[in-house]
Amino acid sequence: MNILEVNALNIDIAGSRVLDNINFSVEKGEVLAVIGPNGAGKTVLLKALIGLLKCSGSIKWAGGIKKGYVPQRMDIETDVPLTVTEFFRLHESAPSINRIKEVLTFVHLDARILKSGFGEISVGQRQRILVAWSVLGNPDVLLFDEPTADIDVAGQESIYNMLYHLQKNLGLTIILVSHDLNVVYRHAHTVLCLNRKNMCFGKPKDVLTPDQLLGLYGGDKAFFEHHHNH
Repeated sequence: MNILEVNALNIDIAGSRVLDNINFSVEKGEVLAVIGPNGAGKTVLLKALIGLLKCSGSIKWAGGIKKGYVPQRMDIETDVPLTVTEFFRLHESAPSINRIKEVLTFVHLDARILKSGFGEISVGQRQRILVAWSVLGNPDVLLFDEPTADIDVAGQESIYNMLYHLQKNLGLTIILVSHDLNVVYRHAHTVLCLNRKNMCFGKPKDVLTPDQLLGLYGGDKAFFEHHHNH
């Protein structure tokens, strides 16, 4: 069953066409990866899907679907007088402390972090907190905009494993923007190649050929062959 269908989607910003005739669908429970070069319109697409940007064409979600959105980062001063607990208390669902501790287990964080200042925790911990925040609303779909931005390689692997377990254990549908092709091959059921328009859509092993990746990114063909074979 499709949880989302997008047809002939067009988005103009400041008089310029940013996305042109985008078409794809997402099945319930699957992971869709959105890839493409910088400036391809990936973040614009996610914002349109959650209703933050005006567009023409059609975005049809299945009835009653609840969506959670996790941005690339939340910039916050290190001296902000806000603990992690106080940050969670700002959520519209007014979560209990037990519910907060529950969602922390989903993102593999110890409850002791609740006493920490929000500006004191690491970038990776902060990203997990944002994921936990989105889970508080019991969403059916989570949309992630490059969840490992500014995180080191070891932390990136940990974040992606966490997302995979979230999808499996909570039965979530995930729409994920990522630059990591290894993650796409390992975890995504389908992939949307985007560069202001549809470049490809389908199963990663079927559509992410070296020639297709060259057309999407440019660069050294051998690099993409390595990732594909891996």
